[in-house]
Amino acid sequence: MNDINNIIKHSPMSRYQIVAVSICVALYMLDGFDVLVMAFTAAPVAKDWGLVSSQVGILLSAGLFGMTAGSLLLAPLADKFGRRLLVLLCLIIITIGMFLSALSQSFVQLSLLRLITGLGIGGMLATLTVVASEYSSNKWNNFILSLLGVGYPIGAVVGGSIAAVLMLNYDWRSVFLFGALASFAMIAIVYKYLPESLDFLLSKADSNTLEKVNTQLTRMGHKPVDALPIAETVKQPQSKLSSLFKPELRRVTLLIWCAFFMVMFSFYFVLSWTPKLLISAGLSNTQGISGGVLINLGGIAGGLLLGVIASKISLKRIIIVYMFATAMLMVMFGLFWSELNLALSLGTVMGFFLFGSMIGLYVLTPSFYAASIRTTGLGWAIGIGRLGAIFSPLVAGVLLQQDWQGSSLFMVFAIPLLCSLIAIYFLRTE
Repeated sequence: MNDINNIIKHSPMSRYQIVAVSICVALYMLDGFDVLVMAFTAAPVAKDWGLVSSQVGILLSAGLFGMTAGSLLLAPLADKFGRRLLVLLCLIIITIGMFLSALSQSFVQLSLLRLITGLGIGGMLATLTVVASEYSSNKWNNFILSLLGVGYPIGAVVGGSIAAVLMLNYDWRSVFLFGALASFAMIAIVYKYLPESLDFLLSKADSNTLEKVNTQLTRMGHKPVDALPIAETVKQPQSKLSSLFKPELRRVTLLIWCAFFMVMFSFYFVLSWTPKLLISAGLSNTQGISGGVLINLGGIAGGLLLGVIASKISLKRIIIVYMFATAMLMVMFGLFWSELNLALSLGTVMGFFLFGSMIGLYVLTPSFYAASIRTTGLGWAIGIGRLGAIFSPLVAGVLLQQDWQGSSLFMVFAIPLLCSLIAIYFLRTE
């Protein structure tokens, strides 16, 4: 490990670092709302436009398709042009997408706009994880990355509550407009307060790098350095997909991709369809959204606990336990589907382990890749996972149109979690 990273990783976290990490958490909260806004509004949108289940599935998957493209195409640009610049670009895309979604007049228009919004979300998520990790000390790294992941369900809980109030007083368009305003407000905050990644600056070292690095170190309360360590100025591997398949990384990369794909296949079925399925089972629109909120509340607790115990227990072992528990709870949720009060309670516990499984993957993955390809590695892992996220709402929509029951779907969608568990079991550092 280089000297400058040692300074950050082995020193107490400064106010400057805490602000940077806090902005990342706030942006994850915003993304949690932006991703699930379609799940919150699916029922009234379907009613207004007379949509069938397969069309609702397309709306739910459109944003996820955009997130896949964002993770694969935009996130790697952070390794070339800078983490901060990419975050700003993604926020602009999200703001435009959400605002125009509020004005959409047809199923096709809203589908395309959800894709555009997802593009910004996908590019930003991987970048934020890397920035938060790079500004965290070793002591707090796992907890902060877990807290980052918890920002996602917090955003969904707060956003779901706001969505329920807005739809009681206005209509579903107001929910998208709120998301656009929130994204617009974050652009100014990021521009003023989010610092560029030190690892990025060091990997792109030039004649101005020393000055930039010392400015960052001074703001963190550390003494300036006289020169960059030799290791910092050595040319780093290019941020290309091929870098993830070098002999020492090939097996790790494939297993991580498998784990992400399978977890997201189950994860986004639960998050995307649960509110509408609960409404179909007899709950009101507000109650259905509340069911989705309860899953996310459970996710907050699950993610925080993972962050607390990750420094004491093997993270890989924790993820395996979380995935197995989620699969079993999804089966139970399906078995007791007709008992709505019990199902809601099970859903909360299911969210606890479901979000913990996903957050665990986000925390684990960056540790396998060097700084120069870290965002590329995580971005592609998330992008491959998004393919599972795209297919799961579509598959669920088609099965529901073929008269499958929601209870049966939860049992079927538990199987991919067991596949992910196996991939994580065989994952090791080469």
